[in-house]
Amino acid sequence: MPRVIPSAGHDQVALEACTLLEILEVLWGRGGEAPDLAPVSPSQLRALTVIEKWDGVNLRDLGEALGSTPPSVSRLCDRLEAAGLIQRSRGTANRREVELRLSPGGHRILAQMRAWRSSEIETVLTRIPAADLGALAESLQTFRTAALLHIGLEERERGERRETA
Repeated sequence: MPRVIPSAGHDQVALEACTLLEILEVLWGRGGEAPDLAPVSPSQLRALTVIEKWDGVNLRDLGEALGSTPPSVSRLCDRLEAAGLIQRSRGTANRREVELRLSPGGHRILAQMRAWRSSEIETVLTRIPAADLGALAESLQTFRTAALLHIGLEERERGERRETA
């Protein structure tokens, strides 16, 4: 049974989350040694994830989501395009902007990485009692929503849903 922290403050939960993320980084690092996975750096994976979520994102918005400077984002996109993972095109709303989209290769890399990561996580989850999995899933969904709001992905997604409705 998981330990219960009766009145955990934000600082204690943040510390627990950081510890968990460090462990996940070790798991993800093992992915670089998996024979089926193409070598993609963590920063490239983050960019691919944002580009997938915000299909047609411009360089400025990608930089804001990643917390990176425009020159860094531009160089990162140069590498992703050279690797055949993204496609750049002129903006539809503003012809001076560049829109970024995943290429079929980018979609394939993300799908492979997610499948591998999911397999690793499922292996870890087998060590958690079934009775605790529901609470874990609920907590992870709550954290996911808060994190997306923090980096602006959730707000943009909601805005796009309203525009298309």
